[in-house]
Amino acid sequence: MNTSIENRQAEDGHARREALNDTRVWCVYARRKYEEPLHEIGNVMADDVELACVYARSIYDEFAWIEMVLIPRDCIVSVIAS
Repeated sequence: MNTSIENRQAEDGHARREALNDTRVWCVYARRKYEEPLHEIGNVMADDVELACVYARSIYDEFAWIEMVLIPRDCIVSVIAS
């Protein structure tokens, strides 16, 4: 494929992502029972926490979670990197 076409497609994808508020990754953790620990169930992409909450609740609604939390991926600190 032509490099200029690839660059234009990459720029178009970036513009669409910005238009959809999909530039920040949020890790989603949840649990179904109080005695269970939180575990990562997936992630969502949104610019702000309110939108991330809406996305998480609507995407990961397959269980009756008693707790669900979001952590911005860029705030996670690796203690031991692989």
